[in-house]
Amino acid sequence: MKIDLEGTVNEIVEEITYQAKSRAFRAANELRNSALTVLRGERSGKVYKKPGTYGSRMTKQTKNLLKDYGHKLRGGQLYRASAPGEPPANRSGNLRLSWRPQTASERIGKTVTIKPAITTNVKYAPYLEEGTDRMAPRPFEDPIIERAMPRIRRIFKEPY
Repeated sequence: MKIDLEGTVNEIVEEITYQAKSRAFRAANELRNSALTVLRGERSGKVYKKPGTYGSRMTKQTKNLLKDYGHKLRGGQLYRASAPGEPPANRSGNLRLSWRPQTASERIGKTVTIKPAITTNVKYAPYLEEGTDRMAPRPFEDPIIERAMPRIRRIFKEPY
């Protein structure tokens, strides 16, 4: 007598693979949410005038920063840059809002590898992360990952 469970086992494996891919997408969304949080808020660097805002109305934030500006402001808006070692300040919002969740899965034999990630198409992101000859790094990748990891672990520890 032979009992064949291969079909049943394959169905269970496919269901678990589907759930793992779904969790990877949820983890990628947690990374994106973490990026939105890390890349917002006040920084502690110098105060600068926003380019292209000449003659614009003064915002509440600009009025608050006037005492730290050190120059007479004849219209325009101010922002506080990030200090070296801090995540980049939010000047235009392009970097903060450009993150997109993505998942990749690879099947080798009966093993499936699933990788959640977020990507950005902002060209200056690597310069901010790694710095340049004229600018110290403004790292943001590690703080994003550190902030998201507890929730990502919780997602993958849920029972299948």
